[in-house]
Amino acid sequence: MLAGTTILLAAASEAAGEAAKGGLPQLDPSHFAAQLFWLSVIFVALLFIMSKVALPRVGDVIEERRSRIKRDLEAAARLKDETDQALANYEKALADARANASGIAKETRDKLSAETDSERQRVDQQIAAKLQQAESRIAETKSKAVSAIGEIASDTARAVVSKLIGQDVSPDEVKKALQPAPGE
Repeated sequence: MLAGTTILLAAASEAAGEAAKGGLPQLDPSHFAAQLFWLSVIFVALLFIMSKVALPRVGDVIEERRSRIKRDLEAAARLKDETDQALANYEKALADARANASGIAKETRDKLSAETDSERQRVDQQIAAKLQQAESRIAETKSKAVSAIGEIASDTARAVVSKLIGQDVSPDEVKKALQPAPGE
């Protein structure tokens, strides 16, 4: 270490002397050999340090970065495949749900249509039965009215005849007189 210090002191005093001469010591051709020697020594030392310490670390970082990018790309491709598969499953489930809903709607329409038809038939039968009952009541009422007309006509004829002739006429005689003659 002492030798290195002496060399530095000598170089410093020499540089001071050169500066006093008025020129740049780096450009003095007498110093080129020493400068080239130290340049090559420092270059070799830095090259050795760089190749053994810094460059392997930089290479490791670059390799780690390369592998991380590769892993990320593989993960992205895997996730894309999973997403595509999930999307395809979703589309299939949606199509199945639509088909199922369409089937349920058709089944419900058919069921309601059948129920409506059976209810319509039941109501039609009830209406037909009520209509039949009403027609039979009308026919009964009509026949009662027709028979009542005969009685009313005979009572009226009897009253008219008794007023006209001044005698009471029996209901049997009035009925005989009102009955149509054979052949009429």
